[in-house]
Amino acid sequence: MTREIIDLTLPIYEGMQTFPVHWHPVVEITQLGRLDVEARETRKMVLGTHTGTHMDAPRHFIEGGKTIDEVSLDILVGPAFICDFSHAGKFKELMVRDFEEIMGNNRPQRVIMRFDWSDHYNSDSYYSDHPFISADVAQWLVDRGCRLLAMDTPMPDNPKHGKGCETDSPIHKILLGNDVILVEYLTNLRALTRQEVGLVVAPLKVKGGDGAPVRCFAIQQG
Repeated sequence: MTREIIDLTLPIYEGMQTFPVHWHPVVEITQLGRLDVEARETRKMVLGTHTGTHMDAPRHFIEGGKTIDEVSLDILVGPAFICDFSHAGKFKELMVRDFEEIMGNNRPQRVIMRFDWSDHYNSDSYYSDHPFISADVAQWLVDRGCRLLAMDTPMPDNPKHGKGCETDSPIHKILLGNDVILVEYLTNLRALTRQEVGLVVAPLKVKGGDGAPVRCFAIQQG
């Protein structure tokens, strides 16, 4: 049996697209050490805890919630069930029946939502038009024992339900409030050809962190 390792991570680079609000800083990378001067290369990096492919710890929205360094690693490594929603159009709200059609009686602890939405990365529509899940879906996943929800969109919430809206990020609050870890900004999900893959989410261990960039990859058996 062959084994394929598939990288699901966006690269981090200066000028990459980040959420356009002041609490998500732009990425800055400055070279400090130079081979021809200091005889080694080093760089200073400025980036946010939710830069590129990253995970949200409960603390992101929940007062007193777990921080990145408190999240158990066994949540972040293991089999993941793929829900292929690549047929979903722009601004599509997914309902419980959409998940039931794919998942049936399966109750996976880790769920990956595939939209192929990373194709829109570096465009305005990446943040404004992405598909999202309903509050009923969020609670349904919680009730079925989901511990991690990953996606190739920037978030599971309706993009119109952000800061300043009467309903600010309700899906984040349902999931993170029940200790369901969110992994956002995945890419390359069309390379996954199995219904279930091994998933590895490896975040920076930021003490007290509300989130952290991750290296995320799938292990697919052939």
